[in-house]
Amino acid sequence: MIVKKVTTKSLKKTQSINGQGLWLYKDLIKDSIVGLSIERSANQYNNSNNENEIIVAVIDSELNITNDLFANKVWVNKEEIANNNTDDDGNGYIDDIHGWNFLGTYKKDSLATTTHEAVRIIRKYKGLFVKSDSTTIINQKAKEYNKYIRAKKVLKAGLDEAEENIEYFIGFKSRYEKLSDTFSKILKVKTITVEKLDSLNIASQDSILKKKIKSMKYCIKNNIDHTWLDMVISIHRRDKDKVYNVNYLKDRLTEDDPFDINDIHYGNNNIEGTYKIDHATEVSSLILSVFDNTIKHNIKVMPIVVSTYGSEYDKDIALAIRYAVDNGAKIINMSIGKDLASNETWITEAIKYAERNDVLIVSAAGNESLNLDSSDIYYYPNDMDENKIEIANNFIVVGSSNQNNSLVSAYSNYGKKTVDIFAPGEEIKVLTREGTINDSGTSLSAAVVSNIAALIRSLYKNLSASEVKEIIMNSGISCDIMVDKPSTDDEKEPVSFSSLSKSGKIVNAYNALLLAEEVSKKKKK
Repeated sequence: MIVKKVTTKSLKKTQSINGQGLWLYKDLIKDSIVGLSIERSANQYNNSNNENEIIVAVIDSELNITNDLFANKVWVNKEEIANNNTDDDGNGYIDDIHGWNFLGTYKKDSLATTTHEAVRIIRKYKGLFVKSDSTTIINQKAKEYNKYIRAKKVLKAGLDEAEENIEYFIGFKSRYEKLSDTFSKILKVKTITVEKLDSLNIASQDSILKKKIKSMKYCIKNNIDHTWLDMVISIHRRDKDKVYNVNYLKDRLTEDDPFDINDIHYGNNNIEGTYKIDHATEVSSLILSVFDNTIKHNIKVMPIVVSTYGSEYDKDIALAIRYAVDNGAKIINMSIGKDLASNETWITEAIKYAERNDVLIVSAAGNESLNLDSSDIYYYPNDMDENKIEIANNFIVVGSSNQNNSLVSAYSNYGKKTVDIFAPGEEIKVLTREGTINDSGTSLSAAVVSNIAALIRSLYKNLSASEVKEIIMNSGISCDIMVDKPSTDDEKEPVSFSSLSKSGKIVNAYNALLLAEEVSKKKKK
């Protein structure tokens, strides 16, 4: 039976995570949670003879492939001989055994931080729009000028936010140190615990001390300590000094021209990088594990590195898409995004190239609580023209749903025209270099959809990329309930869940597999 609709009555009034970040496996009928219905899917398809390899390109940050999860699950370029410093397959990339790193050089180094796209746009156009005859130039280059003005606003906002956060967290650290020192002396211990504070709270009638106890318990429960605070302060200082700094010039190691799409021979094969960023590892672990040990599959991930702290380069994204297509990927996961682009046409042309070659691209909607339909909101990469009209049928944009009655994550971007569907993305169990954590974001929602799409394409090879997109959208669970519109404000605005995306649905693996089988059989007749 295909579950097609969620109503308020079909949801549990009080839902809780099972503590393992695995709620996305749950089923609406059995558990009253709008998960993926993995168990039902497994019961239906676990005996299928599915040996077809399907390659999912992960265009993202560096990837840790040494974890056991990735054993025999990372794409291997069989046309390339490892470490012979020769481009054996003639694709322009030397020794690309497992993928490619567009941020590094042949010295095997990597890039820790790059600038925001606003910095690049301001550098590119600043000289043009400060000339004495700028009015004439502005009229002739209105599109470029508008982009330049937007970039200046984004840059100012980024710098202001970084400076405010630095000041705030320096103050927070000072208050934390005083709290920590106070309770270390009162309790006569080096390690302060909630249990010790609770015992102190019972004995104390001091209202000021009670407030301090409450604050200290908050820090302990949220893992806030000296190390964490120093890390947060350093992140915001990095934003101020590098990401949003027009004078920061060490934002690209490679010797290519980032504004020449034909200058393609750069980068290296060091897909593991050197800075140990976890993002691609989290995303790839989810792509590989959603159906792990439930439905037989042969998914391989192809890591392509374009992302680090700061904004991705349009050229790197465009060439990464083409690399994935040319090397056999049938799904491309892009859990990346930015609010400005210098050369968006390069990305658009690459998306159309993927479309012509029957490759499905799955993209994260973003985590800024924005309505992407708004005329003044832009998010790249996307499959829209400047009027927000869809220009390709192989591109699916995914927002984040949760396990609560609210259904939609407060941080998720949304849009009736621009976001296609929602998928579980909040408090999801994923792999990092250090172990496993519960993490959240539309990046994980996109990974969930990429996994389902990969399974469909491996089971039903006669289905095209556009058909798989339509199957995923049409088979989702409709949610005819009012929810709080995603927002960073405390004040909530109720809207219909169906108004937040094109399909108005949450992806469901079981329904998608059933519909895929139906469509596939019809094509064979």
